[in-house]
Amino acid sequence: MGEDGLYVQPWFLDSFLELSSDLAETSAQGKRLAIMWEQRGCPYCRETHLVNLRQPKVVDYITKHFNVIQMNLWGDREVVDFDGEKLSEKKLARKYGVQFTPTIMFFKDDPNGIGKLSPRDREVWRLLGYWKPFHFLNSFVYVSEKAYEKEPNFQRWLQGVAEEMQRRGEPVNLW
Repeated sequence: MGEDGLYVQPWFLDSFLELSSDLAETSAQGKRLAIMWEQRGCPYCRETHLVNLRQPKVVDYITKHFNVIQMNLWGDREVVDFDGEKLSEKKLARKYGVQFTPTIMFFKDDPNGIGKLSPRDREVWRLLGYWKPFHFLNSFVYVSEKAYEKEPNFQRWLQGVAEEMQRRGEPVNLW
């Protein structure tokens, strides 16, 4: 746990909180950018860290395909948004309509022109609240593989993933 009361992962992106630069760097690495919003004392954030982010399969997938920036819903660190606006973490959370934790925002992978889009149009997917490991991991797969382009309904896409796993004889552990 960090000094601010948030659980931290050693692989979280050590960022200067200049989102355009972070996206450009992430894109150059062939990865996707995500922001994980948390707050001190959040029991669902704790579960995310102590359950989901302790599973090697989950962590390996995320670190291979994503750079994740951790932000504090009530934080005061200065962030430079994609459009150049400088604001605190808590004001950025309001700008993007983040209302509870954990929330993970997944952004478009092309840094060109993202600042001209509305805040909501900069995202391709948003994970709201605590999700069990199967759903949590597959949210990252959904974004990494750009499955949202072919199937915008995550639940429908995930059902297809589960059915394919069952056909191969792999266990589908929903709970």
